[in-house]
Amino acid sequence: MTTTLDVLYFAWVRERIGLPRERVTTDAATVADLVAELRAREDRYDLAFADTTALRVALDQALAGFDAPLAGVREVAFFPPMTGG
Repeated sequence: MTTTLDVLYFAWVRERIGLPRERVTTDAATVADLVAELRAREDRYDLAFADTTALRVALDQALAGFDAPLAGVREVAFFPPMTGG
């Protein structure tokens, strides 16, 4: 099922991709599927998503895992782990 999502990139993810956000039309069923589609686009996406253990993801502003389904989701955000201080 094709869906359109707002995809947001933060910190070094945004720097590597060169965009703060974009609208993505995808057939991805999970976050991992979406990442695979993005990585196949261009080298800059492949570089940004090369190590998903260094990334966190939020679906509609709630933290989620890369195995989370995208059904009903409107916004996906990728960012490095946050540190306190």
